[in-house]
Formats: sequence, C-alpha cells, structure tokens
Amino acid sequence: MDIITMEELNAFLTGYPGWCVSLFMPTHRTGRETEQDPIRFKNLLREVEKRLLAKGLRTPDVREMLKPAQRLLQEPGFWRHQSDGLALFFSSETFRSYRLPLPFEELVVISNRFHFKPLLPFYAREGHFYILALSQNQVRLLEGTRYTVNEVDVESLLPSLAEALQYERFDRQLQLHSVTSSGRTGDRTAIVHGIDPSDEDKDRILRWFHRINDELPNVLTGGQSPIVLAGVEYLFPLYKDANSYPHLVEEGIPGNPEELRPEELHAQAWPLVQPIFMKAQEQAVAQYSQLAGTGQTTADVQEAVLEAHHGRVDVLFVAVGVQVWGRFDPDTNTVHMHQNLEPGDEDLLDLVAIQSMLHGGTVYAVEPEQVPDHAPLAAVFRY
Repeated sequence: MDIITMEELNAFLTGYPGWCVSLFMPTHRTGRETEQDPIRFKNLLREVEKRLLAKGLRTPDVREMLKPAQRLLQEPGFWRHQSDGLALFFSSETFRSYRLPLPFEELVVISNRFHFKPLLPFYAREGHFYILALSQNQVRLLEGTRYTVNEVDVESLLPSLAEALQYERFDRQLQLHSVTSSGRTGDRTAIVHGIDPSDEDKDRILRWFHRINDELPNVLTGGQSPIVLAGVEYLFPLYKDANSYPHLVEEGIPGNPEELRPEELHAQAWPLVQPIFMKAQEQAVAQYSQLAGTGQTTADVQEAVLEAHHGRVDVLFVAVGVQVWGRFDPDTNTVHMHQNLEPGDEDLLDLVAIQSMLHGGTVYAVEPEQVPDHAPLAAVFRY
C-alpha cells in the first residue's frame, strides 16, 4: 500500500501548466481478476487520450504525457502486487501512482488541478486513531484510519520495560498460553492471558506506564484521536491507572502484540473505535442542525469555498461521487460556478475538503443522502 502524506495534500492545491489527469479504478489482490486489471487500465488510458485530444492537445504531446502510465502496462510485478484501488495523478510535469485499500469506482477527471475527493475516506480526520501495543521487549505505536495503518517511530521516546526498569525477571510474568473455553488448544476462539503479577511487579509495571504516559503527548497528533491498548489483559487496568490521556478506549486487544502484524492489530482495533467515530459524526450533524440559521453554518458551495480558504471551516460534510465545477480566484476572493466543466475549472467540493483538512478541520466524506440539508456539502464554521 502507498501512502499520501498530509504534506502532499498541498500538491492537490497546486495548478500545473496544461491539463492535470486524475484516474481512479478498482484493482484486485488475487484471482483471475488481476489479469483483467491491466486491460481495464489500458482502456482508461485510451479514454484519457481521447479526452486530451478533444481539448486541443497535439498527438505527440498527449503520447508524451501518457508515457509513464503506459510503462506500468509493461510491469507484471506492478499488477501482481495491487491493493483494492489504484489512483494515478499525472500531467506534462509530474506523475504519481498510489495503490490503496479502497475499491474506487472508475473515474477520470481532467482539469487544471488534481482531483482528491475519492481519497477522502483515507485521510478525513474523523477516522484517525492510535494503537498502543505494550510488551516487555517493545512498545509500539501505530497510527490508523479506517483503511490504513502505519508504525510510528517511538523507539527512542517510549522505553520498553526492560529498558525502563532493567527488570529481568519480568519475562516470566509475560509467558502466554492459549486455551479454549473447553480447555482444548488450536481453536480460533482461544483466550490469551498471562500470569497475574505480584504486587511488587505491579508497582514496577505502573512506574513504566507512568513514563509512557508522560512521553505520549510528544508523539500524538492533535490530542483528539482515540487510543486502543494491545497487550496481556492484566496490563489494561494498570495502564488505565497511569493514564491521563482523555481518549483512551475502554476495551483493548488482549494477547501478546509482538506476535501480531500491524494489519492484524488494525483489524482488531477498528471495530472498537468505529462506534466512537459514528457517534462523533452524529454529534456533528446535531451541531449543524442546532446552529443552522445563526450564520455559523452553510450549505452554499460558494460561501464554503471562501470560508475554507480563510480557515474558518471546523466541520465539513461533503458528498462522495458528486462534482461541482467552477473556479476560485484567491486574489479577488471570488468564486465562479458552472453547470458543466469548462477550461480552468476544478471540483469546488474537492477544493473545500482539502482546504478544510489543511486548516485542521474535520471532514466527513459521506453518501449524498447523508449530507445535512441534502446539499452537495454542509459546513460548520469555527466562529
């Protein structure tokens, strides 16, 4: 899986000379469909070529622009190692491709800027959380969204128990064994647990957890994202005693996290945090309804573009699969909307979403019927 960093978001606000092509398509990890993916991709490139020629570009220029994308058709390894969706962004000056775990609808957008909105489910902040994996030999911090998970480098900041206390006998306390409720081994419903430590050991563990708690603010972003604990079950109440972070999730992931890959921890953590995000979204809808008519909300695209540019959008609902074409001139602070795509246009919904995220706003990418007031977007202002 490829990752688009928040810093790279600025690239989606940058205009390039000539046309910018944004291409999205579903891909497949295994099976016969993997053989069809290059064929679908080739057909989409033909569509891109046709549209660029219709916009007045010369055939040699179009072929030159398509060369990096065409090369992917000659790389069998590229197609054997796909995720669920492929996103390409290219112009005459740049080329980027991303393999992402979301099956995009086939879409080609050609405008003066790259089209970001199909990626919103990955990067909208309402799906952002952490996993804190605790074991004797290692403390791991993972950063996740609904579709992604990445390890955060905390080795120098968050000490393991062995490093923090130089306590060798603790290894005995973390021996794990698995049994089923019937006492048999090998069942998927195995319960993983450890030996309950002595009071002396608990004091040592608690001191370790206080050190971790003191260091966490140095590595967390924003201070609002939930944290899920992963570790032997008896560690959970001890860590909660030391914890001062207000968004620690009540339920954790039991077992030895050293045995689990990031994707496995993510798969167990997401069901624990999803209800939190759904509740936050419901509260955001209620906030919009409560503030409607006070001047602190809008469902008007032009107003939202202006307010997002000035960093006023705190919460944004934006409809996926919908485009509103137009242009924003920051020099004159004016917005022009068009019924159909015209030269120089971009998707204004896309622009509002990116600007809101770059200014720290919370963005909900939802189905059109879930946007308040049944508009293409709905925004709550900070003031």
